[in-house]
Amino acid sequence: MRKSRTVVVVGASRGLGLALAEEYCARNWHVIATSRGRSAGLDQLRERYPTSLEIETVDIADGASIRALARRLETVSLDALFVNAGICKANTLTPLEVDDKDFLDMMSTNALGPMRIVEALYDRVPERGVIAVMSSELGSIAHCTGFWELYSSSKAALNMLMKAFSARHADASRSLLLIAPGWVRTEMGGEDAALETGESIPLVVDVVEQSAGVPGLRFVNRHGEILPW
Repeated sequence: MRKSRTVVVVGASRGLGLALAEEYCARNWHVIATSRGRSAGLDQLRERYPTSLEIETVDIADGASIRALARRLETVSLDALFVNAGICKANTLTPLEVDDKDFLDMMSTNALGPMRIVEALYDRVPERGVIAVMSSELGSIAHCTGFWELYSSSKAALNMLMKAFSARHADASRSLLLIAPGWVRTEMGGEDAALETGESIPLVVDVVEQSAGVPGLRFVNRHGEILPW
């Protein structure tokens, strides 16, 4: 019998992250799902998958918390790392209107924090493994329409940091993915979003699974199609 593959899903308390954890559990992966605090959704998921799901705690905006997580996972080999954590604040405001803290919180949680996780857990992923970070079509500068401009800028910053990380690891054979799941109906995406999680997340996980052993960085959508930077 094939040994179960292991994935860490960072930011799995609700929404896309919780859906990712559920999808991986349904595919018989060993799932280590993180949240900042107690998550009723993760507790319920563990009741359904008691042998597949572990729950860890990390605050992605706190460097010390990230380093502590890395120490707790120092003996774990990860077939995949998926960093999903993100927030959206003041999405209709302009740079002149936004409160400084709201903008800085988005940059910390959406760009700096995810890349700190990638840096901290990089060595836990073997050479043919996959490191995926949840990005957005809104992070594409080439396709910018001005929609949610402050949130979009945080995702563009994430993309740039991942690009720089890839350049520093140019000789590595790990697969690095920035994945745009589409506009999904979650608490953050809102009721007007075009997709249900069930229409997006299984495709996202397909892309991760199909990318194992494919080295280098790609910015893709849920179908695996290349997006412009």
